[in-house]
Amino acid sequence: MPAYAAAVAEAALPAGAVVVDVGCGTGRALPDGGVDAVFAAGLLTHLPDPEAGLRELARITRPGGTLVLFHPSGRAALAARHGRALRPDEPLAETPLRASADRTGWTVTTYDDPPHRFFATAVRRAL
Repeated sequence: MPAYAAAVAEAALPAGAVVVDVGCGTGRALPDGGVDAVFAAGLLTHLPDPEAGLRELARITRPGGTLVLFHPSGRAALAARHGRALRPDEPLAETPLRASADRTGWTVTTYDDPPHRFFATAVRRAL
């Protein structure tokens, strides 16, 4: 899909980087600090504990690595499609996401939430 390809291109991941697309399994088989980047499309809001999920993604990512959180609809458009109001305390709202990222080893570097997509990136802090 073009939206996904555009998100990967915008993330500007380095050539030759080891990247994992998460959301299709537990990730237990990945070695600690084994990947350069994580691409998570639509994942975080489906987790029972988003902060635990961010912590696990930090575990598998090398210090300095990148986390890309993406969805082809923005938060407001997605909420409207599901017939609910957008809340400021949702895991992907900017303030909660920045706080959760900070507590789990990430620093949010990009946050963009227009109607046509959600796109945020974070860098894995050194241990």
